[in-house]
Amino acid sequence: MFATHHTTLPVRKILVTGFLAAGACTAFTTPAQAAPLPLPGIGIIDVPAVPTIPPLGALAPPATAGTPDTLIPPPAGPTPEQRAVTYAESKIGAPYVWGATGPDTFDCSGLMQWAYQQAGVSIPRTSQAQETAGTSVGLNALQPGDLVFFYNGEHVGIYTGNGNVIHSPEPGDHVKTTPINAMPADTARRY
Repeated sequence: MFATHHTTLPVRKILVTGFLAAGACTAFTTPAQAAPLPLPGIGIIDVPAVPTIPPLGALAPPATAGTPDTLIPPPAGPTPEQRAVTYAESKIGAPYVWGATGPDTFDCSGLMQWAYQQAGVSIPRTSQAQETAGTSVGLNALQPGDLVFFYNGEHVGIYTGNGNVIHSPEPGDHVKTTPINAMPADTARRY
């Protein structure tokens, strides 16, 4: 049997020892009063009160427009279409780059493909191919997540509701929300 003695160690040593002792980790996740902690072979250590440590996600810095958010994905909606809209919204402010498919820069169809890919749906790469896939939807029957095509299929945006689309317009610009009637809409597709 080991002799038991009572000592006070600095918090730094308690952190190391705490992970070795069963149950010691609880002292670092819930607020507690200072209490003795018996450690077999070492003795009893006074564990000072430790403030609650916030959940890991609460320590992450907020995402800013146009920055990658690969570590903390945006919240997801219940359908793939709603999730695609949420992912597209998370890229507002990202720069337009011709031929880019993310995660930091996009062209118009690259943004659509990336947003749907994050939502678990595979769609074609170019706006012309995207315009021929999926199911045709009338412009008067749009739902959030529908792709809206402009300029004879040369440009595409994702409908977000309330008459708006998110799109990546052109070189020198960035991903943004625009009223659907600001451009000549031709067709729409649902995936």
